[in-house]
Amino acid sequence: MHLSLTSTPQPLKYKSRTLLPRIRISSLTLLLAATLSITAIAQVQTPTDPPPGQHAILTVTGKGVQIYECQLVANASQWVFQAPDASLYDASGSKVGVHGAGPSWRYFDGSSAKGEVVAKSASPEPTSIPWLLLKAASDDSSGIMAKVEFIRRSDTHGGNAPTTGCDAKHISAVSRVPYSATYTFYAAKP
Repeated sequence: MHLSLTSTPQPLKYKSRTLLPRIRISSLTLLLAATLSITAIAQVQTPTDPPPGQHAILTVTGKGVQIYECQLVANASQWVFQAPDASLYDASGSKVGVHGAGPSWRYFDGSSAKGEVVAKSASPEPTSIPWLLLKAASDDSSGIMAKVEFIRRSDTHGGNAPTTGCDAKHISAVSRVPYSATYTFYAAKP
């Protein structure tokens, strides 16, 4: 066997004409599959999403308390929800309304709406109140709330009923539990 130290090594020859296009096609296929998967996940409707055709016309942050009263229910004492008491803030942090019993929302243009729960789903945070979809009934005033057909409560933090402190000695006691949530108001016509 003869080895030459002066010869230049020859490059290895691959079937680059067939291998490279296959790699490109495989990469594109994976990219397309990942994109479609993400799109499908993003388009899954949750129980608290508004019906198709509804458009967000107002989004505010509610900050306040959920009010509970210790009551005797079926011979057992438990915290029973009474009402929310919250201020509503726009994206710049300005107070633009209030949220209270009913449930009701009053915007500072004088309009208001009440809601009736049509769907509920657990918050991703176990210690937070559920997300809700409410069918709205506005008063006969003019203003932004007069247009509202659905209200969504989401992104909740806190507000769950206390787990202690309600017993026979504390019937009628009141607990005000801090919470925050995003309220989005929807209408068919933006």
